Amino acid sequence: MLFAQGNLIRLMSYNIYHGENPYQLGSPNIEQISSLIKDIDPDFLALQEVDSMTQRTANFAGEKLDLTKTWAETTSMNGHFAKAIDFSEGGYGEAVLTKNKAKFESVSLPVPEGGEGRSMAVAHVDLDGGNRLAFAGTHLCHESPINRAAQVKTILEYFKDLDYPVIITGDFNFESDEGGYALMREYFQDAAVEVDNPENTYASENPKIRIDYFWVPKNSGIKVVSVQTIPVDYSDHLPLVMEIKMP
Repeated sequence: MLFAQGNLIRLMSYNIYHGENPYQLGSPNIEQISSLIKDIDPDFLALQEVDSMTQRTANFAGEKLDLTKTWAETTSMNGHFAKAIDFSEGGYGEAVLTKNKAKFESVSLPVPEGGEGRSMAVAHVDLDGGNRLAFAGTHLCHESPINRAAQVKTILEYFKDLDYPVIITGDFNFESDEGGYALMREYFQDAAVEVDNPENTYASENPKIRIDYFWVPKNSGIKVVSVQTIPVDYSDHLPLVMEIKMP
């Protein structure tokens, strides 16, 4: 049975550039990403920059698509889309997908300095042994550190009373010298640092900075086994994959 205690759980995060190849504009990366997901075979998956039924998708893929539903169907996962903004006759935001059935939630994040709306997609999943795990994927503001700090505070506040662990992942648009990073480190471990493998994640053709993360709660008993990037250039970010063991 999936999620047996002591077994590895694999998690993946990927900013997918709305389903279009940034290095071959006009060409979809949808099938490539589907194949990648099936190859990696994650139990939990977070996707950023996801379009839903937009004209933009139709312009390069030939039809409007709910990309979350498309990938859920092609990978046999359960999917949830958390719309951040109305865009191009449809929606744009974040997605989480899980192998097991989940309770899903969408959370809006603040933009006190203005700018593009942001969201967080959350999945609550029952594990073997009566345990539960929450999994959250997000994409913080790319322009304002004030917005990013406010968004981090909202995320931390949202989960502060949860009585089971949450793993948070996504494109945080900050490096480790920013205040938002320090806020996260007060309550969470930077998983890649924990396993001494903080690889750069952006841009995929020549990664110079690390802005994509997995965050594991402190004192949760969750063991981070590995964190690594996958060297593919379907998007402008590298996919990030983590393996953990539950206590």
